[in-house]
Amino acid sequence: MTTDSSVSSLLSADPRTAAAADSVVAALTLPDTDRQFDVANPASGEPIATVPDFGAADAIRAVAAADAAGLEWAARTPRDRADILRRWYDLIIDHADELALLITREMGKPLAESRSEVTYGSDFVRWYAEEAVRPGGNVREVPSGGGTLLTRRGPVGLAVLITPWNFPLAMATRKIAPALAAGCPVVIKPANLTPLTTFYVVELARQAGVPVDLIQVITTADAPAFSEAVLADPRVRKVSFTGSTGVGKTLLRLAADNVLRSSMELGGDAPLIIFDDADLERAVNGAFAAKMRNGGQSCIAANRIYVQDGIADAFVEGLATKMAESQVGDGLADGVIVGPLIDDRAVANMQSLVDDAVGRGADLRTGGSAIAGAGTFFEPTLLDHVPQSADVAQSEIFGPIAAIQRFRSQAEVVQRANDTNYGLASYVFTETLDRALNVADALHSGLVGINQGVPSNAAAPFGGIKQSGLGREGSAEGLEEYQDIRFYNVARRETE
Repeated sequence: MTTDSSVSSLLSADPRTAAAADSVVAALTLPDTDRQFDVANPASGEPIATVPDFGAADAIRAVAAADAAGLEWAARTPRDRADILRRWYDLIIDHADELALLITREMGKPLAESRSEVTYGSDFVRWYAEEAVRPGGNVREVPSGGGTLLTRRGPVGLAVLITPWNFPLAMATRKIAPALAAGCPVVIKPANLTPLTTFYVVELARQAGVPVDLIQVITTADAPAFSEAVLADPRVRKVSFTGSTGVGKTLLRLAADNVLRSSMELGGDAPLIIFDDADLERAVNGAFAAKMRNGGQSCIAANRIYVQDGIADAFVEGLATKMAESQVGDGLADGVIVGPLIDDRAVANMQSLVDDAVGRGADLRTGGSAIAGAGTFFEPTLLDHVPQSADVAQSEIFGPIAAIQRFRSQAEVVQRANDTNYGLASYVFTETLDRALNVADALHSGLVGINQGVPSNAAAPFGGIKQSGLGREGSAEGLEEYQDIRFYNVARRETE
């Protein structure tokens, strides 16, 4: 068993950077309501802001306002919508420093990662500014002659967007931008743990020219009441959710009554496979990125790391060293690689997973403990020889624990990698092109990173299969999620 580590090992926020972050929070313009709840800094547990606790009736009023604004928005030209989205992108870039500080303050991730999230999240706005002028459609001849088949795409209607806490900017822009590009109004409910970034980025959208009522932000401490109310409203025609599979299933049941278009980006159980012929340095660095980005709090984080016997000892040694050297602390401190977990429940879950694995025979190579005395910190942890029976091998970790299992053959590891109800992301490290493509084809997942640990891109369709979800975000496919297809059969009169 492990013992709690000392808080003295943590890096503290730079006072000047912390003051700048607090100034960004203080400058936010938030709605004033009778009921409110606090947003806390996970690095300290202290409240940093108070946001509205909207009820179901407030949510329905937001639906009505967005729906009314959507009529005029849908009638605008694609070029007009594109120009506004482009101005929104420019404003996000102009305010990148403030947004990064805000992300770190409310979510905890290191400031360097927050800056990367601003870049990544803004790319969705830029991408859909370009896609807005390419709404799709085509012309075909009737096979039997005598007519022309026209297909056009139009906005699906009011979209309800529900975003998670782990990427508060990118998850908002990845949903809002294609909705606006397609001509849809939006009601967005950010996670109550990290709503401040959404308020900020939506205010920038309004400054760019998005009509005030077109994007409605609803914060609430009662998410089920919100979902039940808005998804029953006949004006709502689309729901997009990123979060747990359990919540996604509940939302799909609610969406069924109104037959809503649904996009669900749900749980992950990503396998990361390293073959004997992999470049060791690239494998270590790629696995570290896939595992430790956002402290492991990512739906595509490497969850089950399979290493072939011939390279396993060297790989484990390299990854253990890299994790042990990773500085832990407040995300606003220079040099921090791993920030706090989102809350106390996450810390307790990490400790439970480690203790269970060690109790079942796993080798603890580094880390293994919560850091007592401040915030919600947990040491970067590497477990080797993890038995399949361990909880850490059976569940989505969502934290800084790398769980290593070993394998002998390609057929064996593909079977083990696919032995899950989930299918969001997978990773393959090998220097053999045929093996890389053959294994990628055999894996049951929506996206595969080959010799890299960060495969997401605004130009690529992001989403999973099996119980990891429905639909895609990003790329041209992401725009289609917010469009209806209309078909016209135009008869042609024969001429002499």
